[in-house]
Amino acid sequence: MASTAGRPDRVAKLPPRERILDAAEELFQSEGIQRVGVQAIAERARTTKMAIYRHFETKDALVAEWLRIVAADYQAAFDRVEAAYPDRPEEQILGLARFIAEGLPTLSHRGCPFINSLAELPDRSHPARQVIERHKAHQTRRLVGMCAGARLADPEQAAAEITFVLEGAQVSTQNGSIDQAGDRLMRAVAGIVERHRQGAAAR
Repeated sequence: MASTAGRPDRVAKLPPRERILDAAEELFQSEGIQRVGVQAIAERARTTKMAIYRHFETKDALVAEWLRIVAADYQAAFDRVEAAYPDRPEEQILGLARFIAEGLPTLSHRGCPFINSLAELPDRSHPARQVIERHKAHQTRRLVGMCAGARLADPEQAAAEITFVLEGAQVSTQNGSIDQAGDRLMRAVAGIVERHRQGAAAR
């Protein structure tokens, strides 16, 4: 989604639905889902509550759509590394790790939208939580596919370990417990790939 820099002039030029999503993103990220009401979103988007409900039946539906957009950004990262490194799955895996590593400075200020949202949405039937769970399952399948393409010894285990490192790095960055998190993340993922490659060669 677009940056909120230069907000007043930019917001005025956006279509109503995009203005609403843009305002929701900024408020959900900075203040949390539960603390932000529809009226606050309407004011930030320079519209009305009635207009919001014309585009989104409920606030829950608005939260779910925002997270679909966030999920699409992450899936696009998979698409980019696959296009950048065709038939080179190991490089694709490292490219994904690099995408996360380069985004860590932003997370240090606002946190991961998925992690933050899950903390606020304990009900697994909530439509936004279902968006996150479907996205994470799809992301895992794609990563397992990359690990299989790289002929790692145990693709599912390798994908699980890489996922733990990627998501753990985001949490550690958010709570400030680990310095040089991006560099450490890259070394950890490279180590996982190398270990599973050696395991495959030893078979």
